[in-house]
Amino acid sequence: MAEFDEERNQLQIKLVYYGPALSGKTTNLAALHDLLQPDLKGDMMVLETQNDRTLFFDLFPLGFQLPSGLTVTLKLYTVPGQVQHDSTRKAVLSRADGVAFIADSQRNQEQNNLESFRNLSENAHRVGLDFGTLPLAVQFNKRDLGDVVSKPDLVARWQSSPWWPIKLATALENKGVLETFQLLLERTWGALDRDYALGEQHGLDRVTFVQNVLGQSYAVS
Repeated sequence: MAEFDEERNQLQIKLVYYGPALSGKTTNLAALHDLLQPDLKGDMMVLETQNDRTLFFDLFPLGFQLPSGLTVTLKLYTVPGQVQHDSTRKAVLSRADGVAFIADSQRNQEQNNLESFRNLSENAHRVGLDFGTLPLAVQFNKRDLGDVVSKPDLVARWQSSPWWPIKLATALENKGVLETFQLLLERTWGALDRDYALGEQHGLDRVTFVQNVLGQSYAVS
């Protein structure tokens, strides 16, 4: 859950990008770092290996300050996709306020997507998150590749899910990246407002919250 520092008058929100290895989690964050222009934006940190883009996690902080004096900061992380790093995935997932699940659209990755999503559910339970109410956005990435699951098939499989609609993306071309992030922010807003009275005490509503993060990239939904 978010952390409020009363002394600094700062609310820190944690968002995690989860999914199988090489699905595009790091690419999403790199694109966001280039596209977003909030008042406060830090550097992006990436730890790489020969076998996967990210062994531990990527993180970059961004945020904004409200007229009330409250500073809202967001820290975005990715988890390692490889199964041998499950303990790290749990550590990064702990106390997350929202999760973007990044799936690989290729047909030969369907089982990996399923196993990773199941792992997300299990690890959420292990770190004390209620998976049934956890704000979640689902993105199917790599739509530019040849043998991908069709959009109608994805719709048929996911339309009964509480996380519908899914977002389609080609993160390498910055397509669908902002739309996924916006959906995640919108779904995270409710719990934040309920727990920290952002509207009542700071005059912040959902639209203004998302707009402050996305800036000119914000599209009203």
